[in-house]
Amino acid sequence: MKALYAVRYALYVLLELLKGAFVLGRDIVTPGLAVSPAVVELPLRCHSDLEISVLASSITITPGTLVCGTAAAEGDSPTTLFVHCLYARDVDAVVADLREMEARLLLATRGATAKGEQS
Repeated sequence: MKALYAVRYALYVLLELLKGAFVLGRDIVTPGLAVSPAVVELPLRCHSDLEISVLASSITITPGTLVCGTAAAEGDSPTTLFVHCLYARDVDAVVADLREMEARLLLATRGATAKGEQS
């Protein structure tokens, strides 16, 4: 079952890559810039080094986003990624999109048990 989720995650990342490339390409060829850059803080539900690395890589390969920093988990604070987003008019929507990517990754790494995990 995890293999199916892993394939679905790979397809999801590919689709996000294509969507991001389209938005960025359209912004390049049209007059003016529609960018509204921001750095957002993303506390993670990912725990393992593999999950964190895959999520950070997935975010970074998506055009318009870049993981520019991390903060290790300390005490009750989870590991946190700091993500630079080129199109961040609505920071809450950006965080929601990143959360969706993380949830899909957790399904691929942990299986259906990850569906019930909320943080």
